[in-house]
Amino acid sequence: MSISSNHASARRRLPLILATACSTGALLALSSPTAFAVAPATATATFDCGSWGSGSATLTAADNGTTKSIKLNSSAITMPVGTSADPNSITTTLKATKTSGGVTSQVQFSAKANPGMTYPNPITLGPLKLSSGTLAAGDSTNSVVLSPPATATNWSLLIVTSSPTSATVQCVTTSVQSAPFVW
Repeated sequence: MSISSNHASARRRLPLILATACSTGALLALSSPTAFAVAPATATATFDCGSWGSGSATLTAADNGTTKSIKLNSSAITMPVGTSADPNSITTTLKATKTSGGVTSQVQFSAKANPGMTYPNPITLGPLKLSSGTLAAGDSTNSVVLSPPATATNWSLLIVTSSPTSATVQCVTTSVQSAPFVW
């Protein structure tokens, strides 16, 4: 086979190679979840967690197209003296008020997700995934505000630690968010 016939053969295969590459790229783009904007991305609310402290916490919302989540950080709420938590050893549940088309209901976000923490580390919980209820585009969520004290039946944030310290901490949210999240 001559060099010129090799070039001609390569020129005939080029469109096929380009078409295959474009098809593969389009398929990958369609199969990848698209991130949806939550507005605002962060908000603050005030929590009372008894011996763990009380004060402002930052809530960060995210929606990757398949999972809606909220992460909670607070320097006012800390691990108590003599306690610690291994990574991913805290089960956290956060209640939120959902408004959809003028109708109000409740949803929950929950997960066993946290970095390792010891006293006096600020708490970092989540991301907590939507675990109860549904959220559609345009729905909004806000804090479930309750009067203190928090109890086994009166809580809006539940923190259950399992390793190495075991504890159940009920918290009440004492203020609505600085702005509701619109999904």
